Amino acid sequence: SLDLPHLALACAVTGLMGVGLAAAMDLPLTIVPVPAVLTALLPVVWLLWRRKRRLKRFAVQLPDAMEMLARSLRSGQSLQAGFNLVATEMAPPLGKEFGRVFEEQNLGVPMEESLDDLTQRVPNLDLKFFATAVILQRQTGGDLAEILDKIGSLIRQRFQIWGQVQALTGEGRLSGIVLMALPVLLFVAVYYLNPDYVMLLFTDQMGKKMLAVAVFLQVLGALVIRKIVNIKV
Repeated sequence: SLDLPHLALACAVTGLMGVGLAAAMDLPLTIVPVPAVLTALLPVVWLLWRRKRRLKRFAVQLPDAMEMLARSLRSGQSLQAGFNLVATEMAPPLGKEFGRVFEEQNLGVPMEESLDDLTQRVPNLDLKFFATAVILQRQTGGDLAEILDKIGSLIRQRFQIWGQVQALTGEGRLSGIVLMALPVLLFVAVYYLNPDYVMLLFTDQMGKKMLAVAVFLQVLGALVIRKIVNIKV
């Protein structure tokens, strides 16, 4: 992961690359900020994509981790040993995160604090359920292995429903991508066919207003489509 100074440096470098690309394409000065801003945002987009992929991979691994912990508890091992088993047997990111919890336990960090730190690092609702279940079990007692089995089963059922929702909303997502990309592609095509026609949007006052309204409506449309097809499960 990138810290804030390195991220800012990466954004500055890619922004300069965008300026260089605009200069190489001999674009007018009024358009140069557009590719500069877009390329400057690439590191942020890449970082968000990596984060989303990591969280998704963690969520997919979580049911297996719950079952592995439950089997470990039934075999007579402690919860701490179960964390070590998961860290050893499972791949990152889940194995690495559970391994960190195990190491904190060895250093004397309270279980409640370790689990709270884990849920802060990995914002996952099912993981919060797991942490809450462990903390309550340590305070009030109960069969933690059975609770973990139920959590794992619940997560699997949720993934099954999520898959069905994705299949039903696939056409809407594809339509949204096409509708969002079409104006941009048409803008680029018209610019190369008739640059003077497009430049009116940047030089004329009415053209600037029309461009601002178009961008606003484009963003608004993207948010509406995302709201429609992004069904929470």
